[in-house]
Amino acid sequence: MHAEPRVASQQVSQQLAGHDVDATAVDGDWVRSRGDDGYEGWIHSGYLERHRAPPNRSETRRVSLGCTTERDSGGRRYLPLRAYLRDDERIISGEAIDASTLESRFPLTADAVAASVHDHFRGTSYLWGGVTPWGADCSGLVQSVFALHGRMLPRDARQQAEIGHRVDGDFAALRPADLLFFSDREDKRVTHVAVALGAARMVHIALVRGGYAVESLESDESYTVTLRKRYLFARRLV
Repeated sequence: MHAEPRVASQQVSQQLAGHDVDATAVDGDWVRSRGDDGYEGWIHSGYLERHRAPPNRSETRRVSLGCTTERDSGGRRYLPLRAYLRDDERIISGEAIDASTLESRFPLTADAVAASVHDHFRGTSYLWGGVTPWGADCSGLVQSVFALHGRMLPRDARQQAEIGHRVDGDFAALRPADLLFFSDREDKRVTHVAVALGAARMVHIALVRGGYAVESLESDESYTVTLRKRYLFARRLV
């Protein structure tokens, strides 16, 4: 998803294969699209397929946990976490599961969310507007992990800071899956989000780290000291 209907414009977010978007405007080969999170951006029509009929979402669909697929008609696809497979695709490597089993595999509990954010995005590089383990920004990581567990959050960190309820106390009071918010601005507007792991640790995608990192908030490392100065508050969603 781009900020403007041209390939050289900034990527603002991503929509995954098989996920529905609503078209709100068209400019040549570009379609202004709105995803399930309400976020809008321009997507080139080469990435889109028009529904010939209203989609039937009661059918069993397969969700990628990171897999490579092939079709009998030819063509190979590499699908990231949470992308949907086509009915005629077969898996040649990686894993996909039936969408009907997502809730049992990825329950909306604090420990399960913390485990997913710790495990499924390990090694992810920083990518502005990214939402997958192939590249993500801080709020893209948070949105994708909670969506995997059945809860769709807003796209941006400042929007995510408005949901759930505030957590009082110091870092030791944080529970797994709590969201921590930070600001590097004088006006204290939220600019960064991370996910608590418990025991005063957190996971985030940070440009200064080049991507995925686990931080001990009690560390005396210079970057951690800076993080503590930029910390605003935490919110609990589960």
